[in-house]
Amino acid sequence: MVTIPPDYRPKEDEEFMNALQLEYFRQKLLRWRHELLREAGETLNSLSAGGITEADLTDRASVETDRALELRTRDRARKLINKIDQALDRIDNGSYGYCEETGEPIGLRRLEARPVAILSIEAQERHERMERVHRDD
Repeated sequence: MVTIPPDYRPKEDEEFMNALQLEYFRQKLLRWRHELLREAGETLNSLSAGGITEADLTDRASVETDRALELRTRDRARKLINKIDQALDRIDNGSYGYCEETGEPIGLRRLEARPVAILSIEAQERHERMERVHRDD
């Protein structure tokens, strides 16, 4: 197990995806996953706390809208947890940090911003251009 100094940040002048960087991203992903699961637990507690007791129809509609929004948010979080798990698997199998399309390094700045990224910026832009072209058809 690699111990990361508290102030460590991956740097461009290091070997890409060395043991320290991999452990840094593993811990970052695990913290993110833990936070999402904690929030999901809070949502579950909130939703199971009881039914809608507001007598006023407007208040009731507002509560229903809030619950629906919270459920959509939790669904997005569930999908994100799945992406985090996939990223953790990529760390374990040695493919983390490399573009699934080109095999090139994704880049530390992109991984810092989006640790579940599977495409380099260039490949992501190509992918989005293709989506726009096909969507316009």
